[in-house]
Amino acid sequence: MQVTNGASQPPEEPVPGAELTSIPLRPASAPAPATPLPRAFPGLNMDLMFDCSPLSLLLLTPSCCIARASHRFLADWGVAAENCIGLQLHIFLENQLHPTNIYPARHIIAAIDDAISSRSERTSKAVPTRNRRSCRARVIPVFKYDQLIAINIEWHDRPAEFLEGELVRPGLSTDEAFRILVQALKDYAIFLLDTKGHIATWNTGAQLLKGYTRDEVIGKHFSIFYGKDDLEIKKPEKELDICLREGRVEDEGWRYKKDGTRFWANVIITAIYKNGVHVGFGKVTRDLTERKASESRLIAAYEESEKLKSDFLANMSHEIRTPMHGMLSACHLLHDTELTTRQKDIIGIMDESGQVLLQVINDILDYSKLASGSFSVTSDVVGITSIITSVVRSAQTTLKPTVHFELFLAPNLPKSVQGDPLRYRQVVQNVIGNAAKFTDKGSIRVRVSLQAVDLESFTVLTEVTDTGIGIPEDAAAILFTPFTQFDVTTTKRYKGTGLGLSIAKSLVELMGGRIGYRPNPERQGSVFWFTCRFKKIKSLGQIQDWKHDSAPKDGSLVPLPNTDNSDLQAELSQAASSKTLLLVEDNVINQKVMLGMLRSLGFKNIDLASDGIEAVNIVTRKPVGYDLVLMDINMPVLDGHEASARIRRAGINVPIVAMTAYALKGDRERCLEHGMNDYVPKPVDKKYLIKTLAKWILFMRDYRKDESENGEANSKVSNRYNGESVNGLFGLDEGMKDLGNPPIGGIENLKADPTTMIFPVRTDHQYDDEYLNR
Repeated sequence: MQVTNGASQPPEEPVPGAELTSIPLRPASAPAPATPLPRAFPGLNMDLMFDCSPLSLLLLTPSCCIARASHRFLADWGVAAENCIGLQLHIFLENQLHPTNIYPARHIIAAIDDAISSRSERTSKAVPTRNRRSCRARVIPVFKYDQLIAINIEWHDRPAEFLEGELVRPGLSTDEAFRILVQALKDYAIFLLDTKGHIATWNTGAQLLKGYTRDEVIGKHFSIFYGKDDLEIKKPEKELDICLREGRVEDEGWRYKKDGTRFWANVIITAIYKNGVHVGFGKVTRDLTERKASESRLIAAYEESEKLKSDFLANMSHEIRTPMHGMLSACHLLHDTELTTRQKDIIGIMDESGQVLLQVINDILDYSKLASGSFSVTSDVVGITSIITSVVRSAQTTLKPTVHFELFLAPNLPKSVQGDPLRYRQVVQNVIGNAAKFTDKGSIRVRVSLQAVDLESFTVLTEVTDTGIGIPEDAAAILFTPFTQFDVTTTKRYKGTGLGLSIAKSLVELMGGRIGYRPNPERQGSVFWFTCRFKKIKSLGQIQDWKHDSAPKDGSLVPLPNTDNSDLQAELSQAASSKTLLLVEDNVINQKVMLGMLRSLGFKNIDLASDGIEAVNIVTRKPVGYDLVLMDINMPVLDGHEASARIRRAGINVPIVAMTAYALKGDRERCLEHGMNDYVPKPVDKKYLIKTLAKWILFMRDYRKDESENGEANSKVSNRYNGESVNGLFGLDEGMKDLGNPPIGGIENLKADPTTMIFPVRTDHQYDDEYLNR
């Protein structure tokens, strides 16, 4: 069949693309017919239909050579058939489009490429012609199975104006405008994936960001942008699965460019549907490498500032506690002498003021640790009733004569549970202490009950109702905010930092509970309540396992002895006269008060060193000459950490007890890491010092004896109080065998005395000075 266009004669040689005239035209998306179509139907001339179409049509070969042109096209463009048939499309357009544009044919060629890659129709951007017309090309690729056999182009006129040689066009259609926008974006990599994750389109931003050209990346799987670790866990496939289930998926992580470099990417993948059928995915990628670097710098700066803050607090703690140690210890020594009643009152005022200042320091340190997230709770046996009654007894001594206590303990309260007794006591003391401080007359009612029980835990509710000054209605919302005080005038009656309730709230939340406030419904006053969640103790073996897990493996770390302090002091005094101590302390005032405190306990043989070097020299000259070394930490020349380490490297196993005014989390652990055996915080509490000295002098093995004697001594120690882990240590009923009775069975109530309750069960040396001053 020969190609005819109007009056033009067929060429003598075959026209390139003339073979296309025998191919029936059908849309690219139409399925291939089951059987070949006939070449023509009776009375239907396909050539005539093409030539006489009211549309401006071009038919191209797969290589974009013009094979046929409709009469309307020839008329609109003002060309003859012989001037276009057989030409490459881009050559024809260069001669026909407006010369002021820089290669305007690029829009047509881009639309053709896009249509072929997507196997669907595309509409190009409007381009100006020489006869002051503006045309858009609608490109329809025609495929036979997977083979491109022709390209059909429909040309549509658009009105146009010229302003200073440039085309000013009216608004584009929504689809076209959006496509142009996506293609032009340079800051975002935006492209489409088919249903299997292969790349179908590629915009300018994707090429700039990832380094691949369109020809290099079309048809490849998008997993080429992922690193080895992501590929091993099949992250690309998982992202597509999630996207199909949820409609979209967003991720941040490292992605890789063509040259192998990586960038931190924010990736959003969206599932795309057409007429309810999933047709692919849209993927948008942003380069956030600079933001990631800025975040890393901010995190590093924050960590550095936290370290500086921690160091500052530690230093301030040391600088304040060191003179306080001298002052309070001197008060204790003075109190033990013969004084008149008035002198004792003055000593009491000094001691009370020092304790208040110490509490302020403790509150600030607690808040700092809680705010930085470095605060943690431990797991020990907790005697709920013991702690409540102990705190109530202590608070009764501070009440005015016009105030009385009412204590209600529910009969079904568990007698012993697993939790943090120190922090639970701290919260109870804070809430009850506030009630006592703000109540001038009336009553303070403490009610403790069991709120909930499950298979693993108890939830205990504590309510403290007072008839005090109450809380202003407008202040209730900020009640648990740090540094909040309701009376900030210069004449305020009640002193404090405003941190107590904030610390209590944080501690309660760490223990799995909540805290709150409501007005006293009966009269003026307040009701503060809080809950704590404690684990159940299911068997006696569980307690013994805790004891075994936390027991010392080499005898160096043991709990403080469970003995009455007065009896312990008397026993220590009897042994002290035959013992020799080394006190290492650089502060002259602290030297005097510590010497006075030790001599008041009966120690007569006490040597003194003013720095770490002197201490090392003295101990190495007399490697078995001392029963115990009291070592300060912060000293000139050589600090206590390094001095202890040198003593240990010399093979000397004398017990070393650290004395330090540093009180932040980790200070105790650092002391133990450097070879010290124990830790006494400053200001030194005399009762705590007695227990510590007794532990190492009365109950621990003598490091100078041989191994056989050590074994015998350890057996005696075990019989004396370590063996009391069932009866004396935990207060259990020796005769109870059945532990199945509610709420805990045979586990009896822990002893009411807070020191005998806490010290025996804490084998991890977590007694800090917050506890000692409560």
